[in-house]
Amino acid sequence: MNTGTAPAAVLAIDGGNSKTDVVLVGPDGAVLGSARGPGTSAEQHRFETSKVVLDDLVGMVARQAGIDPNGLIAEHTSAFIAGVDLPQEEERLAAELNTRNWSRTTRVGNDTFAVLRAGTQRPWGVGVTCGAGINCVGVGPNGDLTRYLALGRFTGDWGGGLDMGLDVMWWAMRAEDGRGEPTALAAAVAEYFGRPSATDVAIGIHLGEIDEDDLIRLTYVLFAVSDAGDQVAMDLVDRLAAEIASMALVAMRRLDLTGLDTELVLGGGMLMARNARLINGIAEHVHAEAPAAQIGVVDVPPIAGAALLGLDHLGLSRDAQDRLRAAYGNVDASTGLGVTFG
Repeated sequence: MNTGTAPAAVLAIDGGNSKTDVVLVGPDGAVLGSARGPGTSAEQHRFETSKVVLDDLVGMVARQAGIDPNGLIAEHTSAFIAGVDLPQEEERLAAELNTRNWSRTTRVGNDTFAVLRAGTQRPWGVGVTCGAGINCVGVGPNGDLTRYLALGRFTGDWGGGLDMGLDVMWWAMRAEDGRGEPTALAAAVAEYFGRPSATDVAIGIHLGEIDEDDLIRLTYVLFAVSDAGDQVAMDLVDRLAAEIASMALVAMRRLDLTGLDTELVLGGGMLMARNARLINGIAEHVHAEAPAAQIGVVDVPPIAGAALLGLDHLGLSRDAQDRLRAAYGNVDASTGLGVTFG
């Protein structure tokens, strides 16, 4: 058993599908070390690789802080990882991290909780993350939690970057071959990939020359074509806004938050792009039922939220929280949000 005072307060981990961030934070909120590496996930087929990634990154931040990575590193580990969607997945990840003896205590959870905490000073609210996938979590004033399975289309989910990329291709192909409405998405997709037509892009996908990460980046094409006034693209963006608002409002209803000034935190790559049509559409839908909701796009990365949850666990001061936020950019100290929408 570890004895004595730990060199750091919090070892924070934010593990997403595309990247993993790890930081060490002192009791005053100072960042003592930070590292970024490949994506991690608690999903079964990626779990073994993810453990290696975490070991490497934790070793890196410990050495940056002048701490022996083979001993006690921090008082508390605050780990929020993609794919931690079920209680048994939380238990498995916590058990694995506890074998490392990095800290005296450990808390694990889904990475959307880190997004929520990054964007609010309160211990409650609703967070939606829309990156490669989509998810939503809520925390009530009394600590009650609500969440979705968020395992993919078979659990009722739609709207992450991969879904949007596939829909962009669907509409582009149907416009090009005559089955669907005309849309500038067809030419824009071809131009984005430097190919003669959307058909050539589709062939590239079939042959494995274009992968899922490339499709996810088609969201930038979607936003550009929508901003130019293309009806098909605008309808897709509007559908995404309605879906995100629906997830958030259901979470609010479950926790009796629609009548309060609930903070709705929006995070993930698609939302942090701050497309005006998308964000304003979300706000319009949400405010129709929850008029006092405070909606904003988080302006610090989820790793800051993971670290803040660790500071919460240890009961450290507001000054420590403010110092940590300051390390990640100039945001509104009262909310943690960069852009708010009433």
